[in-house]
Amino acid sequence: MANQLFIFSLSIIWLMLLYHMFLMQGGYLHYLRFAKPIKRWEKNISDTPLPSVSILIPAHNEAVVIERTLKAMLKLNYPKDKLEVIVINDNSSDGTGEIIDAYHANYPHIIPVHVAPEDGGKGKSGALNNGFKVATGEIIAVYDADNTPESMAIYYLVLAMMNDKKAGAVVGKFRVNNSQKNLLTRFINIETICFQWMAQAGRWFWFKIATIPGTNFAIRRSILDALGGWDEQALAEDTELSIRVYNQGYHVRFFPAAITWEQEPESWKVWWKQRTRWARGNQYVVLKFLLRFMKLDRKRIVFDLIYFFFTYFLFFLGVILSGAIFVTNLFVDLNLELGLIAMILWVLAYLLYITEVMIALSIEKEQMNSRNFLIVLFMYFTYSQIWLFLVMNAMFLEAKRKLFNEDVTWYKTERYDNKNSKSL
Repeated sequence: MANQLFIFSLSIIWLMLLYHMFLMQGGYLHYLRFAKPIKRWEKNISDTPLPSVSILIPAHNEAVVIERTLKAMLKLNYPKDKLEVIVINDNSSDGTGEIIDAYHANYPHIIPVHVAPEDGGKGKSGALNNGFKVATGEIIAVYDADNTPESMAIYYLVLAMMNDKKAGAVVGKFRVNNSQKNLLTRFINIETICFQWMAQAGRWFWFKIATIPGTNFAIRRSILDALGGWDEQALAEDTELSIRVYNQGYHVRFFPAAITWEQEPESWKVWWKQRTRWARGNQYVVLKFLLRFMKLDRKRIVFDLIYFFFTYFLFFLGVILSGAIFVTNLFVDLNLELGLIAMILWVLAYLLYITEVMIALSIEKEQMNSRNFLIVLFMYFTYSQIWLFLVMNAMFLEAKRKLFNEDVTWYKTERYDNKNSKSL
């Protein structure tokens, strides 16, 4: 029995590793090709007026970062008469509201929305829905309050959407502006690069599938109207919205020419809380839509649901199971017949992991260096393993919430006043 379980767990692990290598190949090919149509796209719309855009920025106690974000919004290369920046002051208790009002006094296209105490502080989805109520743009874009998009970000999101009529949403690339702060932010920097070029670019290249992130994306207003806005019960409102966009018959396009810079957690405590929310949110989305699969209009969505199911359930099970059997066998003879083979497979898996990550880093030229190589070698045994405990904790919390019918509790990520962080 132990041999069969061990083979099963190793098969799951290798299936995911090989799939991610396949995605990484697609991601690299997308990197080589994504910018080629830009000039042709610009010619296609040269005689077409640009659509109006409403940027939504949810802000709950963001006084340490919101001014830097608003300065970046003022530098966007997009006609000001076609642009409104709606900042949702979601029941902040610091100086967020005063900062937004001061910018509105000087720049009328920056529009404050102050949410009343009884309606605020309930999460990002609620704040976005409050901002959407007053938005007038044909295109709705979303940025987090710690983001500093590059000047062409909105233009590129709109350009891709105007030239791809089946794109319900277009998502850009995000980079970490405090990546050099400490070892944790270096880990996160590598993780985000891999996610974008492997999961986002790879899935888009091979399957025309991408996931709406929490920031730096644009979506057609008509789609949000049809969907009724954001799901306020979803902790991962971005993933949940992605599934519903596909179910409307559209796709989500990954277009990394649109770039934003964002702040990441600088302490393990903040990271744990943020990533637990993400894991719980994605588990909620997987179960929500898999249980309703037969009611979905677009059955191709199941491909993405299976990917998330493998990531947050089966792959997790495979790693835990193989590890438990291997450790148990050190103390109790389970008569494993794959001892040497298992060791070889583990070494090969480790080398494959390093290869995938280094390919992703090679796309971002300044990231391909000896320091990051050493960090990647170390990352597998530390950061990647901590993720296992995090997913386990998220499963427990989500199961407890469902069992006891608990309310969804939103954790707002702590911000840092990093004035020397990389910016525009």
